[in-house]
Order: sequence, then structure tokens, then C-alpha cells
Amino acid sequence: MEPITAGIQPAQNINDFIKADYIMSAPEIAPEQIQPASLDVRLGTIAYRLRASFLPGAERSISTCLDDVIMHKIDLTNGAVLETNCVYLIPLMEKLNLPDDLSARANPKSSTGRLDVFTRIICDYGSAFDHIPSGYTGPLYAEISPRTFSVFVRPGDRLAQIRFRKGEGLETRQQMVTIDLGGDDIMGWRARRHSNVVDLQKIGMHAALDYWEPLRAPLGKLILDPEEFYILASKEAIIIPPNEAAEMAPIATEIGEFRAHYAGFFDPGFGVDVAGGSGSRAVLEVRGRDVPFLLQDGQAVAKLVFEPMAARPDQLYGAQGSHYQAQGLRLSKYFKI
Repeated sequence: MEPITAGIQPAQNINDFIKADYIMSAPEIAPEQIQPASLDVRLGTIAYRLRASFLPGAERSISTCLDDVIMHKIDLTNGAVLETNCVYLIPLMEKLNLPDDLSARANPKSSTGRLDVFTRIICDYGSAFDHIPSGYTGPLYAEISPRTFSVFVRPGDRLAQIRFRKGEGLETRQQMVTIDLGGDDIMGWRARRHSNVVDLQKIGMHAALDYWEPLRAPLGKLILDPEEFYILASKEAIIIPPNEAAEMAPIATEIGEFRAHYAGFFDPGFGVDVAGGSGSRAVLEVRGRDVPFLLQDGQAVAKLVFEPMAARPDQLYGAQGSHYQAQGLRLSKYFKI
């Protein structure tokens, strides 16, 4: 294999990593798991119901921590419901055997974030969520906590994705993202409490109005209620050029009393004309915090951080079709309006 170039690793390099056994899996990795700048990872066959979230720290593996936090074990073979406000740990099908110059970072997939399913990846001897250090060898686990909707999951479901990176401090630029509340039509959605289960294999088969309340913003203003979950959209069209990847900061405390965007990866080609993405907006998963907070049209709500690609991906985001390319205000792919 050719030497690894600094930057975010594109799809063709991820394929090479699989062939070199840097990424291992049983069953083998399917082509549709490989995105322009990331790899979708899959749930395994068991889940542990935990009494608390945890990080193992530099001296412990995940398995040595389970006796302290596990409540019971769930067989996912025929599917199972992960209930709201519970914490689960699920071993993933994928394992890593990274070289010393390659690290990884994880994030929920867009569809996961828009369901308000709080998902983080942890690894043995890990001191931070969603960070896999250079040279890591071992298993991966998804910590999952549905916040609003209970979800029905099965082995192979893909709730998270991993980006591979060579080098540190690669940031090239930032872009502020502002909220769009300036129209007379539906400007957002608020999740309904106590809705039915969302089955993650039934795409487009859940009636949106059973799960979501449409919102308008009189005079360009919207009050966020504490601990309620909202889907909103950016005012700006977002463009991620083929030579860059971006991540949206999950929270910026200086912006206000809310968290914006649980699912933060934007792949090369998002919003690019040649990939069918002209006019793509960022859809924001927003949760109110602590006190009611007034949002106004054009208010800054998040930041995009850009990093260079190690090489142009051999396929851009959305070039073969995507539910989220050329999007405006759009719910997760599991819902139909």
C-alpha cells in the first residue's frame, strides 16, 4: 500500500485499509458502508443495558468495566427495542488495527441524529468519546441512549460512522451557520413525546405527524423549551468542496442555551452542483437546555470546521443519490409526510 498522506482519508483509502486489515469485520464490510470520507459501522448481536455511561480510561478495557455498570444483557438476533432514557452498550461488528500514524473519529449518522438517538463510540483504554487514538488495536462499542423515540434495532444497523485521519491540527477554516426562521411556511419540527417505536429498517414508513409537531415562526422568532428536541434548518446553503471535509461543532456554549447538531460529519460533495446538491442546507438537531431560549431568524447557532482531504474521493457525496443531498428542512429518512 502507498504511504498514507496527511488529511482525512477518502473512500478509496478506506478500501485499502480494509484490504490491509487495518479495519476488520465479520461479516465482511459491505460496499454501501463506505462513504466519501467515512465508514459506517454496524451493531453486533448483543446489547448491554447499563445503569450509567462510562469511559474506561487509559488503564482499562471495556470488558473489565462491565461488571460495574451492566444491568442485563439483550439478544439482538431477532431485533429488540432500545427504550428512551436508557443507556445501552453494543459491541460493533468492526474492529480496528490501526498503524501508528492513523487515528479515527466517530459521529452519529445524520439519520441517527435526527431521531434524537444519542450515540457515541468508545474503545478499550479510551479517555474520550468518539476518539480512537493512533495505533489502536481492538474492538469498538456504540453507547446508545434514545432521548425522544424508542427504536427497534437489529444486528447490522448503522447508527454511527468513523472518519480516519493522519495528522493533527489540520483545520483550514471555519464557517458560522445561522438559523432560518424567516418564512411563513413550516420553519421547524418539534418531537412529540410518548410516540410509537421507530423501526430502523422501515425507511419512509412512519407517519411524520405521529412523531413530530410542525412549527411556524411568527415574526422570525421561536422559543426553545428546555429538554425539547427540534429539527431546524440553516439559512445558508452549505458547500463542501471535493478537497475538504467538514464537521459541525456539537455545542458552542457562547452561542446560547441549546445544543445544535448531534450528527456532525459533512462529506466532500455535499451541496456541490455536480453531485446534485445545489442549495443544500444544514439540518440542525437542536435540544433546549436549562432555561427557555428565544431564537431569532439569522442567529448564529453552530460552526462548521473544515479539514483537508488526503486525496479527492473517487465518489462524491450524493453522486449516486442521497436522502439528504439538496435538502431544505428535512426529517430523518424514516418518516413520511
